[in-house]
Amino acid sequence: MKMKKFVGAHVSATGGVESAPINANSIGAKAFAFFLKNQRQWNAKDYTDENISEFKKNCELYKYNSKHILPHSSYLINLGSPKKDSRLKSIDAFTDELIRCEQLGLIFLNVHPGSHLKELTTDECAKLISDSINSALEKSETKNVSVVLENTAGQGSWIGSKFEELQMVIDGIDNKFKDSRGDLRIGVCLDTCHMFAAGYDISSKDGFLKVMTHFNEVVGFKFLKGMHINDSKSDLGQRLDRHHSINQGKLGSELFRLIMNDSRFDDIPLILETIDDIIWAEEIKLLYSLID
Repeated sequence: MKMKKFVGAHVSATGGVESAPINANSIGAKAFAFFLKNQRQWNAKDYTDENISEFKKNCELYKYNSKHILPHSSYLINLGSPKKDSRLKSIDAFTDELIRCEQLGLIFLNVHPGSHLKELTTDECAKLISDSINSALEKSETKNVSVVLENTAGQGSWIGSKFEELQMVIDGIDNKFKDSRGDLRIGVCLDTCHMFAAGYDISSKDGFLKVMTHFNEVVGFKFLKGMHINDSKSDLGQRLDRHHSINQGKLGSELFRLIMNDSRFDDIPLILETIDDIIWAEEIKLLYSLID
């Protein structure tokens, strides 16, 4: 039977990006995420030809398709910063990561939208984020990489906790329906913990279906490029980004069973960012066991 669900985790790339697919395979992952460079530093060495060729070779060896790999951008990047110097530095760093994706043959780059630092309105921040993404896509001259916006928990001054805020950013992206694959240059990654923390009650079947209907009406499933599969330590609407291991938080097992049996989440990366990497292999098996 053809595999329809592609579950994995955000694995380490310590020692070189080529180690990421090896680490993913070691836990039985069918998809994976990783940082393209140190997520806490602005600058990093360029990839060597060996880094690039070994990464591609390992992806081929372990049968990882680019559409099931969701690299994550640096935590330092704030594409919506009201401080011009910081925003320009973020655009340069994001441009570099887009280039790194294309070098590795990858087609997605996951990013947290941005923060207004309580100096701008949400609308103004969303406009800056769109403009920053447009600038980075143009500067990078990449042809095959789509920017994937991650919904946030609503913590601090970060925008993107509401589907309407994600759509505001998408609306400002130039040529979003044009690339060499005929695919979208912009997409969305839904984090289950972030949705719940932001006030979307997805802990029951009725609640989950209502929230997904709302997402489809506001953003649209055509933009969904991946998911982060996390339980939540924080309560509904608490606006705290606190991940928990599957079935150990406030979300309950029903949500994860629903996701694993919903065809709308077929053929996209479903990435664990849960708090205990020691049990990722067990969590992956657990999620697959929920398929009816």
